[in-house]
Amino acid sequence: MKLLQFGVFFLLTCSMCFSQPKGLQTNDKAPDFSAKDQYGNQISLSKQLKKGKVILIFYRGEWCPFCNKELKALEDSIALITAKGAQVVAISPEKVENISKTIEKTKASYSILHDEGLKIMKAYDVAFALDAQTIKAYEGYGLDFTKMNGSNGANLPVPAVYIIDRSGKISYRYFDTDYKKRPSVKDLLTNL
Repeated sequence: MKLLQFGVFFLLTCSMCFSQPKGLQTNDKAPDFSAKDQYGNQISLSKQLKKGKVILIFYRGEWCPFCNKELKALEDSIALITAKGAQVVAISPEKVENISKTIEKTKASYSILHDEGLKIMKAYDVAFALDAQTIKAYEGYGLDFTKMNGSNGANLPVPAVYIIDRSGKISYRYFDTDYKKRPSVKDLLTNL
């Protein structure tokens, strides 16, 4: 019940909680990035694209059940994704120790990157800052963004998904400010 009340509260305040990021568009050149994944490997988009297409996922954090469901569905379908010559890379503002919690919950084997300083999220225009009222509401549910995100604070991404082709162009875009909505794995596979 408490989660339902939280969802209702968030939907009511969502229009006030951030300046509207727009996200990159289909056919835009995907900005290159480099960050360490959960295994300590330096991951760059340009190197990943040499292996094939990249499904780039922006997620809010291990505390988000909708993010965990999406990441788990991708892990459950990883063989289908790699069979189409693609790989998954997920980006989060959460600290490395919280990424470990995400992996425990989702069993994700693909690279998950901590976006220190929100550089990647800003480059893809998916980052937004929560307002004070929304932060207070989250705190009422035991969420402390300083503990979860470190210096990234109360900044989150729109849970966007991009498919980036080998030439570095965005060939698919899913961008919806409603954090409950995510693309299906079937939709992603169709667009690979």
